[in-house]
Amino acid sequence: MTFSHRAQAITPFYAMAFSEKASALEKQGHPVIRLNIGEPDFGAPPPVAEAMQEIVKHGDLPYTSALGLPALREAIANFYQLRHQVTVNPINVVVTAGASAALLLVCAALINDGDKVMLADPAYPCNRQFIRCFGGELASVTTNAKTRFQLSAQSVQANWDDTIKGVMLASPSNPTGTSVLPQDMDAILNFAKTKGAWRIVDEIYLNLSHGQVPHTALAYDKDAIVINSFSKYFGMTGWRLGWCVVPDEMIPIMERLAQNLYICPSTPAQHAALACFTPETLTVCERRRDILIHRRHRVLAGLEKIGLSVDVKPDGAFYVYINVTQTGLTAMAFCEQLLQQQFVALTPGNDFGEATGDHYVRLSFAAAEHELDEGIARIGQFLQSL
Repeated sequence: MTFSHRAQAITPFYAMAFSEKASALEKQGHPVIRLNIGEPDFGAPPPVAEAMQEIVKHGDLPYTSALGLPALREAIANFYQLRHQVTVNPINVVVTAGASAALLLVCAALINDGDKVMLADPAYPCNRQFIRCFGGELASVTTNAKTRFQLSAQSVQANWDDTIKGVMLASPSNPTGTSVLPQDMDAILNFAKTKGAWRIVDEIYLNLSHGQVPHTALAYDKDAIVINSFSKYFGMTGWRLGWCVVPDEMIPIMERLAQNLYICPSTPAQHAALACFTPETLTVCERRRDILIHRRHRVLAGLEKIGLSVDVKPDGAFYVYINVTQTGLTAMAFCEQLLQQQFVALTPGNDFGEATGDHYVRLSFAAAEHELDEGIARIGQFLQSL
């Protein structure tokens, strides 16, 4: 059997690979601390879980529109007004089978063979793979601590050329947990627009930001394409439900693609997700956000105590990007040895950065507090053994 060149070119997703290794160690009886996956330990908010039980028990569950349940599209649009003071027309909201499906549809709609797409290095690995799967080419810009591991207005303009067809941002970012500065977001989006390039902004972690409520990219650019998810802020990872907001002219394209690629998002998940936008559920989610902020402080203090460097403190997502160059180990070796010796699973930066991935590892503080404390203690013991 001969496989496609694109399929063979896709690199492993190391976060998931280390999960498999962790599972194998657990089967052998080892007590593994999993700090490698970005999955909140809270689960779905109780009102959402209760709504799902009632829907499955009593509901008729046919296919919905490929673009999503109209009531859910309206609820999401209202959420932008409530949370971000931005007016979104429900017809521009496309509900998808997870944010990954949103990225899939958007890339399928926009990318032709040979199109260049600008994005930061490091970045979420699947974003690179989506671009490549549709024949696009990466115009990666190496970032560093000085730019908070994000594209800046200066770096975008300095690295731009006429072959670039679009720019992809993530704010806050996975793996670094850092956000694009507001003035840079405004300048980047407007610069790309003047070049006739499309703009995709991954806002999956936007509502987990640690300070004041941040601005969606739609506040700067009403024609930007924004991606979001029920997985992170609402804690519904396995429900596989997300959304995107797209300009008017993209709606029929997105509908045809969704119809053909997966018909529609999960009907019961969509109906249950209506409960996400009640005052009761939003209160639960805000309380959980506060817990994550507390965990951030605890993890940063713990890492400082054991002597590990965090070049830029996260301000959004529940990740810390840790510099391990002082250990003399590559990121991959650090994660391999830590897992085998102390049974703590982290993710090597090779997942995210093609330029500097060897220097960093990602820790997720979405885990329970006692696991974070134990995990950092074990990392400290590992460092002492080097």
